Amino acid sequence: MGRKISIRMSGLGGQGVVTAAHILGSAATYDGKHSTVNPFFGAEKRLAPAESYVRIASERIYERGEILSPNIIMIFHPHVITMGKCYTMPFFDGIQDGGKILINSEVPLDFRQEERDKLEQLNVKVFYVPATQIATEVGGTELSTNMAMLGGLMRIADLVTHEAINASIKERFDGGKFVASGTTAALDDVLKSKYSKIAELLEKNIKVMEEAEGAVNEYILNSVLKGQEGK
Repeated sequence: MGRKISIRMSGLGGQGVVTAAHILGSAATYDGKHSTVNPFFGAEKRLAPAESYVRIASERIYERGEILSPNIIMIFHPHVITMGKCYTMPFFDGIQDGGKILINSEVPLDFRQEERDKLEQLNVKVFYVPATQIATEVGGTELSTNMAMLGGLMRIADLVTHEAINASIKERFDGGKFVASGTTAALDDVLKSKYSKIAELLEKNIKVMEEAEGAVNEYILNSVLKGQEGK
């Protein structure tokens, strides 16, 4: 990866968007890359819009703050699109030519024709993964949705190694010191309470990532190419 890659994560409060960004940024550091992570949210309440921005590059990064022209957009909840619960409208605003979009959804969303046309003009690839379903079935809690989304990201983009992201997850939940807010810390505690031991939390959430990585499908304009996942 010779150039800087910018990722914009959009979701709702309680989905772990901030935590996912931190894990991804730390994984890049484990791989010897440079990264910056910036969360952005208004009222700290469940289901309120929340965003996080991650930049990853092989060289030092000087930019901070909001990402206006992302290479990758991750949508953690369909309501970001269907109900406009985000800070950026339309949800793909600013995406760079040749960019990628990953959506947490069990089925392809029904984009408006003008949205499809615009995405086609920009050569954007759209993917979807049933992140919440996998989190619930494999991880035992929808709080692992962010882990499933990271697994989907691993499928569509070569940003970090599996070894690095696994190490970052361990750091985050087994002694990591990063706390973006009181709510984020509280969500960490709730997630930990779902498992009898930290080892079980780590094992289950890494399994969630693996399952999601294999469950990504690509949505191209008016057709869905099931099983033809790609980068």
